[in-house]
Amino acid sequence: VQLQASGGGLVQPGGSLRLSCAVSGFIPDDYVIGWFRQAPGKKREGVFCINLVDDTIYLVDSVRGRFTISRDSAKNTVYLQMNNLKPEDTAVYYCAGTPYRDFGLEPLVTYGLFTSWGQGTQFTVSS
Repeated sequence: VQLQASGGGLVQPGGSLRLSCAVSGFIPDDYVIGWFRQAPGKKREGVFCINLVDDTIYLVDSVRGRFTISRDSAKNTVYLQMNNLKPEDTAVYYCAGTPYRDFGLEPLVTYGLFTSWGQGTQFTVSS
């Protein structure tokens, strides 16, 4: 599986942006796509993920109510819609994929247990 994130740029505080993750190759039925970010000088952080087989999701508290995740199965693309952006959202954002594990979505995101990673896309929240 190959993944490619896109859609970065410069956004003002309070603005919105949508990132895309294009997925190609053989995608198993029970597959999870996750979004991660790494801000300058900080460790990579898991943000959001979706299980493609049943659309169950997991997201971290820092983005709850502001970020949503969706997908277009026909285009094999997963989107991260980000609203009410804050300067602390500035980071390189990565999408990643992995077969689902029995221990649930939260550990996958918390510990970054994804097997395939795409190149990141940078966006900056600044006035």
